[in-house]
Parts: sequence; structure tokens; C-alpha cells
Amino acid sequence: MSTPKGVGRVVAFGRPPAAPDENTAAKLAREAAEAAELRAHQARPDVVALRVERVRAQVDRLCWAGIVLGLGFTMTNVQHFAAGDAAVWSLPWLAAWLLDPTVSLVLLAILRAEQVTARYRVRTGPWVRRAKWFTLAATYVMNTWASYAAGSLSGIVLHSVPPLVVFVAAEAVTDLRDKLTEAVSAAFTEADQRAPASVHEPRPRTSTRSRRAGGRTSFGDYLSTARAAWTPETTVTPAWVREVTGCSRGLSSRLAAVLAREVGGSGS
Repeated sequence: MSTPKGVGRVVAFGRPPAAPDENTAAKLAREAAEAAELRAHQARPDVVALRVERVRAQVDRLCWAGIVLGLGFTMTNVQHFAAGDAAVWSLPWLAAWLLDPTVSLVLLAILRAEQVTARYRVRTGPWVRRAKWFTLAATYVMNTWASYAAGSLSGIVLHSVPPLVVFVAAEAVTDLRDKLTEAVSAAFTEADQRAPASVHEPRPRTSTRSRRAGGRTSFGDYLSTARAAWTPETTVTPAWVREVTGCSRGLSSRLAAVLAREVGGSGS
């Protein structure tokens, strides 16, 4: 007796696949909702800008570590240059240890100040750069003088690398901070334009604030609100901008910088 073709196939390959149970479907739906919520938070302009801020902090730490290590390497050579033929542990020998820290601390102070001015895109005067170059040049000369006098090519190379690395890093870190500041602003603006209205945090209602379609506030709207609230006695700061406009922390720095320039540098 022949077996039906369909029955044989079921016997050969097992039972038909069972339909997915309700627990599996609920789990998938829950995971999909969590993934959508995570993507919504990642698309927030403040979160995007925060990622760039973290990269900038890492770059700062690495550059500072390299600069400090390079200056530390030059300290003994500068001390030897300053001490000359003085006896070890004599007063001139001990005083020679103060020369390199004197130059290095001035250089570090300038770099630390440029770290803040570059963040807020404030241009420094020519004497700042002259002082930085002078301290770097002084460190290089004192570090390599003995090698040049002895005509030691290997010594010149050895003692030239750390000061030159410090010099290049000191120049590069300023430009890097400036470009990373632009990257933060660009990342915030781009994310703010691409993010759906649902991921924007609710802003306090203000009678002077105009709204665009979709309930989002433009940069110009925030700036107009801050401009209307400003008085000659007001110090323009990001905190003050957030207080009067209700904008986010990342946007308040840009607003404060723009408004401060408009009012003639009345605030920081």
C-alpha cells in the first residue's frame, strides 16, 4: 500500500515548525523598544557633542603628558649647562636646578592659558606667542649647547628631539583645541538638525520666544531672547544664557560667545 507523498515528507523531516510563542514575540518587541530608545538618546545633540568633548579631553591629557615628560627629560641637561664646573652639592650646583623649572613653568602657564582661550575662540596677542617661542628656544639652546660645543652629532640629535617634540606639541595642541571646539559646535548643530523633535528636551515657555514648525527653537531664536534680556550691567556667561533662554548646556557656550562679541566683550 503506497503512502501519500505529503505524509512521507512529514515523517522524513519531522514535525512542521511551530509558530513563535507569545513570550518570544514580547521579548523581541521589548528589545526593539529599548533599541529605539537608545538610538533616540544617542541622537541627542548634547550626547553627540559630549562624545567630541571626551575626545578633546583625551587629546589634552596625551599632549600634556608628552610635554611634561619632554620637559622633565631636559631638566638634567639644563642643570648641567647652568652648573658648569661647580662642585656637586655646592650652592651654584643647587641653584642650577632652578633654571629649567623657571623656564618650563612659564611655558606651561602659557599653554594652560591657551587651552582656555582656544576653547572659547579668543585670540591672544603677539607677545603670548613670542613668550612661548622664547621659552622653547631657550630650553633647546641650553639642552644642546654642550653637544654642539663638543661636536657630538649623536648628542645633538639626542638632546634635540625632546625640546623639538615639546615645541611641535605646544604649537599643535593649540590648533587641535581650536579645531576640536569647532568640531563640538559642528557636531551639536548637525545632530540638532537631524534629531527628531521627540528627542529634544522640553524648553521653558517664554513670551518673547518664537517657535518654528515642529516646536523646535532655532539658534537665532535663542540669541534673540538672550539679546532682549541683556542689560549693560549683565555679565554674559553660559550659565546666564541658560537661565534666560532655557537652552542646553552645549548650546549656551556658543550663544554666550556670540552675544559677548555683539555687546563689545561685556562678558566672559
